Amino acid sequence: MADAAPAPAEPRPAASVIIVRDAPPGAPEPIEVYMVRRQRSMKFLGGFYAFPGGKVDPGDAASTLLAGCLGLDAARAAQCFPAHGALPPLAFWVTAVRELLEESGVLLACDGGGGVVDPREPRVGARADTARQALVGNGADFGALLACDGGGGVVDPREPRVGARADTARQALVGNGADFGALLAKAGWRCDLRPLRYLSHFVTPKTSPIRFTARFFLCRLPPGQAPRLYTEETSEGFWIHPGDGYRRFLAHEMAMAEPAEYGLAYIAQFRSVSELWAACDDNREKFTGVVDRIEFQFWKDFDWKAERWNR
Repeated sequence: MADAAPAPAEPRPAASVIIVRDAPPGAPEPIEVYMVRRQRSMKFLGGFYAFPGGKVDPGDAASTLLAGCLGLDAARAAQCFPAHGALPPLAFWVTAVRELLEESGVLLACDGGGGVVDPREPRVGARADTARQALVGNGADFGALLACDGGGGVVDPREPRVGARADTARQALVGNGADFGALLAKAGWRCDLRPLRYLSHFVTPKTSPIRFTARFFLCRLPPGQAPRLYTEETSEGFWIHPGDGYRRFLAHEMAMAEPAEYGLAYIAQFRSVSELWAACDDNREKFTGVVDRIEFQFWKDFDWKAERWNR
């Protein structure tokens, strides 16, 4: 009698973020999205093109961290999608904020006043420097920061002391496994969810030994910020028009899984980021994985260990 097939791996909660911005005048498409390429050495979809993101950490669901979020509370988040076991939906938003900082250097944070921090102020710059240094732990250059206080000034990540302070936070998260909530509290910041909108949900096929139940969010690129490439997990980071990215996927020039493919195709139909935002402002799910295609058609011949199709 043949051995029974092993039970599918339990999908782990995760969040990813699609950063968007308006393209410059005269561009062939009106919107640009920020994509990364996963390091080929990664155990899960190495070499594939995707968006910044990662698994939900237990600390992302800390009650004090959730209670401090600005722009969305636990009750409203629960109206967008159900809890994952004991994990509240709002924790996915916190993961999105943390992963943005870890993988792209973009920080969505504010203090109790909800205003925009001006990192050209020495005390703000020093605080941002300390935060990022703690996150990464390797002295990497931090390219973008958004925080806020009551003053309402705009963050300028080019200010040296801002970049250095932000480096400290990112280094601690990536290199040392620092607690995100503790880093925010030490800096006097809270998660600013106002630049995020919920978009979609995908679950990795059952044939994969590593599985995620991932929530995808849109992020409007904050003023004064620019994503940077950090090579802990990614080998490329670049802006691309969604229609162009989708066409390159169809031409087999860019390998990507359904979340990236569908995300690009969805965004490509809009004429501006403002129009996209109006369509997603309700924080309702716009699309999700199509089970019959994912499980039985597109991925049925994929060798997850060798990361290639047996065709």
